[in-house]
Amino acid sequence: MSADFLYGIEVIINGLMAGVLYALVALGFVLIFKASGIFNYAQGVMALFAALTLVGIMEGEVPFSHLINAVFGTEIHHFGWEVPALLAILLTLVVMIFFAWAVQHFVFRHLVGQEPIILFMATIGLAYFLEGVGDLMWGSDIKTLALGLPQGGSLWVEDITSGLGGDDFYGFFIDKLDMVATVVAIVLVTGLILFAQYTKQGRAMRAVADDHQAALSVGISLNFIWVLVWSLAGLVALVAGVMWGAKSGVQFSLSLIALKALPVLMLGGFTSIPGAIVGGLIIGVGEKLFEYMIGPMVGGATENWFAYVLALIFLVFRPQGLFGEKIIERV
Repeated sequence: MSADFLYGIEVIINGLMAGVLYALVALGFVLIFKASGIFNYAQGVMALFAALTLVGIMEGEVPFSHLINAVFGTEIHHFGWEVPALLAILLTLVVMIFFAWAVQHFVFRHLVGQEPIILFMATIGLAYFLEGVGDLMWGSDIKTLALGLPQGGSLWVEDITSGLGGDDFYGFFIDKLDMVATVVAIVLVTGLILFAQYTKQGRAMRAVADDHQAALSVGISLNFIWVLVWSLAGLVALVAGVMWGAKSGVQFSLSLIALKALPVLMLGGFTSIPGAIVGGLIIGVGEKLFEYMIGPMVGGATENWFAYVLALIFLVFRPQGLFGEKIIERV
């Protein structure tokens, strides 16, 4: 096999792993939109807030320490102990579940029946509120998420693939963190699908997604289901925040990963979990291959805009996406 062909395979593999991470972020949007019809602009900020909270708990930081010190003139920053990673993850998950309950109880419970644009604007306000709370609680410094996840290229993969294309090919460079993130994302997505298909709560969630009124008529609590959905979206945000935070550090630009999810949703459809996965893989592989094959001809940096151009094309020819439902309204 030629070295160019093998480099192309390497690009595709890295694109697939990047696509899984994109799909993970998009999944949070799909869960909430499918069950409640709300496009959650705050999903990226939820990933940021979850990552900030995880780092803060692990390092034993005092929440709102900057505010407390400014008001009372103290110098409190840490409790003096560190929390094990697994316990910190569980505590962060509890925080995200409480956040889900608070969002439903204090915000969206009072907006039932409002126009979709009102609900969307509410999530924009929620995003900025949550970003401000995260800043006050844990500070705005760039934080390192030290969970012991492997970093750098896999020497094992390089060793077994080196020489396949002759002396000029040194093996595939596959980042170990991307490999772990891919496995975690696959396990999470599989778990969510099994939960939706084979549990009582999952079937109730699907019933609410299909028809709110019919679900109410058989005794399903919409409030409970919406809290459940926001909790699952919080879990997805936590996993996405952990993986992206471990990759590039926990910083406030982490909230922008939501922008990468938008083309994924446009390709896969806003109401389809399989669509989020397929859309993420298409975007991940497409942008890597386009950068590898076309990028050098146009000056590079095509990964910044390729996904959005592809999404625009889909909007023109298939606005509901590959797996989305085509909505026909009587006028």
